[in-house]
Amino acid sequence: MQDFSGLGLAAPLLHALNKLGYAKPTPIQAQAIPHLLAGRDLVGIAQTGTGKTAAFALPILNHLLANPQQPPRGGARVLVLSPTRELASQIAESFRSLGSQMQLSVAVVFGGVPHGAQIRALAKGLDVLVATPGRLVDHLDSRVAHLGKTEFFVLDEVDQMLDLGFAKSIRRIVGTLPKQRQNLFFSATMPAEIAKLAGELLRDPIQVSVTPVAKTADRVNHQVLFVETHRKRDVLVDLLADAAMARTIVFTRTKRGADKVTQHLDAAGIGAVAIHGNKSQSQRERSLEAFKAGRVRALVATDIAARGIDIDNVTHVVNFDLPEVAEAYVHRIGRTARAGAEGVAISLCDGAERDLLRNIERLTRINLPTQDRRAAPGSPESKPPVRAATPARHYQDRPQQDRHQQERRSGAARPHGFSGRGAGARPTAPTSPYNATRRSDRPRGDAAV
Repeated sequence: MQDFSGLGLAAPLLHALNKLGYAKPTPIQAQAIPHLLAGRDLVGIAQTGTGKTAAFALPILNHLLANPQQPPRGGARVLVLSPTRELASQIAESFRSLGSQMQLSVAVVFGGVPHGAQIRALAKGLDVLVATPGRLVDHLDSRVAHLGKTEFFVLDEVDQMLDLGFAKSIRRIVGTLPKQRQNLFFSATMPAEIAKLAGELLRDPIQVSVTPVAKTADRVNHQVLFVETHRKRDVLVDLLADAAMARTIVFTRTKRGADKVTQHLDAAGIGAVAIHGNKSQSQRERSLEAFKAGRVRALVATDIAARGIDIDNVTHVVNFDLPEVAEAYVHRIGRTARAGAEGVAISLCDGAERDLLRNIERLTRINLPTQDRRAAPGSPESKPPVRAATPARHYQDRPQQDRHQQERRSGAARPHGFSGRGAGARPTAPTSPYNATRRSDRPRGDAAV
């Protein structure tokens, strides 16, 4: 395989690659970069961990070097859309690293953080803007962002964006872009809806498809443990007693479930942190840093929050809940067995999840080995714990918040213009472009991940 110098990249980029220790391009880079340097639209089919960020960042940076100009105020020369905050941050960091020998302005726009810094960055104009769809639509609606001079439009992890319901937001954003632009789509899979979107937005695209040297599923030691729902947390604690599970990501179906699992592990003396949409961005960053640094052994995450997280040396992935969508299983186990390494994926499967397990086996074409970890019939462990009944309370004895919820359900009238938060309630603040609730026409987006 040729080295990067044979691809026709500018000297500052080759210097940055050498400084980063990259000598030879990955297959997706070797195939995509020449087409992108030639100005072609491209659809790249490649999984996380194949080097696809550099596959689109390098030719884009090469163009910016060859065509220096002032970035447009309120907009950017390059727009990259990503499904999650974490992936957006990683993409922006890749642009900064690869463009370290350039005068390059890069900013990230996503939800969960104040708007101020993002508004100031957009006002100055950017070479590269990496954004999640929900927050970028907010900036467009408030007329802070103006994308009419964008030269490159990149959609990364397109399959995940459509899974999250971002199709309408993507079309809203595309409607503000100039017709003359270069379009790049990258996705791990190519279902019909992605092919349809590509047909709408791309012009005569080249398609590049790269199969890893060994598929992630083939490099993973799969294990399925049949276990009752109420015993899953205890079984997880037993599993983590194995010191070999030094860096483990645990996937749950819900944010509340992630918190409960984390609390259970902490109570058992196992260091764990959770990341999900109810955590602030700073909380998520601190949790990821603690996990990367080895201060905790377990990272408990929902699918959306963990999408695009790139952490080295993850030894195990545990599916505490099997995913509703079989493709998510492949994405989950892709957090381990990266860069040619091997890993272990353990799935805890209760009786209600058997159909989900069969769907995963059909997709991966693997008969997953199973082990019965259910308690002996009739034993105390086989029966779910009995919860004590909560005595009913008189209306006036209930907490004030509960009473207001009851009033709302019963239609009790409140003075117009008041928040109804009890004593001391203040008039509600006037609506602004940033606190208006416009959730009917787009998903919660990055605020929900």
